[in-house]
Amino acid sequence: MKLLLQLIFIIIASGAANAQKPLFKFGSEIKHESLIPGEKVKGKTINWFQVNTDDDTWGVTKEELVCSGHPIGVVRSEKMYKNFILHIEWKHMEAGGNSGTFVWSRAEPGKNRLPDGVEVQMLELEWVNLNMRNGEKPPVAYVHGELFGVGGVKIVPDNPRGERSKSVENRCLGKGEWNTYDVVCVDGTVKLSVNGKFVNGISQSSQKEGYICLESEGAEIHFRNIRIIELP
Repeated sequence: MKLLLQLIFIIIASGAANAQKPLFKFGSEIKHESLIPGEKVKGKTINWFQVNTDDDTWGVTKEELVCSGHPIGVVRSEKMYKNFILHIEWKHMEAGGNSGTFVWSRAEPGKNRLPDGVEVQMLELEWVNLNMRNGEKPPVAYVHGELFGVGGVKIVPDNPRGERSKSVENRCLGKGEWNTYDVVCVDGTVKLSVNGKFVNGISQSSQKEGYICLESEGAEIHFRNIRIIELP
């Protein structure tokens, strides 16, 4: 019996030692029932966990989260979410910078080092000029908040551009300027507001619950004022 108890203790202690610790803390999570009209509610700090970037890819400086963009990969939220509103502000520091956030993701990297889920694209405006294809520019919709399923996740686009959904209005700002996304995710439907106006959406996502991931994809990007409002 004594030996059995010792073995159980060793197993528990080993599991605790190997438990993953948060890479950093940034942003806040707020329960919808805590919201009070006209009052500022302080939520719970969000823990972010390493998936497949380097630890020094990310750094918290005052009120900003700075991502170097190298290597390509993601960090994930501590918990999975189903119905929620994500408020996130971002600015690229390099022309043609590429990044994004994934919602309803399993946070398991694929062959391209990125996970599945619904991607909410964050591209700097010069991306279309720096990625010519056969002498032609890609559609400008690329850089204004496209939504699309990745890693086998299927969606129905509100404003189809192939299997992707494009914004109906070009509202993103360029290098060094802050952009604000409000991403409403409910029961397989996503609606995206860019700088104060809803301009894009998808529905019937085949995956409706998962982690929120922040993407590192080759260029420095800054984030601030990340808030997750969890909905019933």
